[in-house]
Amino acid sequence: MAGVTKVEIRESVEELHELLRKQKTASSLERIQALYLLKIGQVKTIQDVAVVVGRARVTLQRWLKDYQESGIKGLLTTKKSPGRPAIISLQVREQLDKELQESEGFKSYEEIRTWLKAVEGIEASYKVVHDTVRYQMKAKLKVPRAVGIKYDSEAESEFKKNCHNI
Repeated sequence: MAGVTKVEIRESVEELHELLRKQKTASSLERIQALYLLKIGQVKTIQDVAVVVGRARVTLQRWLKDYQESGIKGLLTTKKSPGRPAIISLQVREQLDKELQESEGFKSYEEIRTWLKAVEGIEASYKVVHDTVRYQMKAKLKVPRAVGIKYDSEAESEFKKNCHNI
């Protein structure tokens, strides 16, 4: 009979039922449900399982192949894509962190962009530099507040002495 699976399911019906109850994600639930349906004999072919679970036949075949090769653990592991590599690598971040720790530091994110281009040869947008420094590295730029031309520190201390807080 075409489509009949030759996969031997090693877990018992009770074990699969218990695993089915414990699943937290929908994808894991579907995978265990496919094994459970095959084990209890409710469906005979992979195509029937695919219809009941709501997935393509090829997807079910891939799941069963994963199960045959590495068991229930292999079936339940979900692979996550690593994503695009960061423009500013970890080594450059460490060097940038050292530069930020120095007393003069950087006055602006544009200055950091210029430093990255000159020293490391990395051309990154303002947004990338800002997000990396501010949110990923949790660093702040060392920019002192501007002091007025007429600022007098003695007058300030005298005012603080004579000021009565109500």
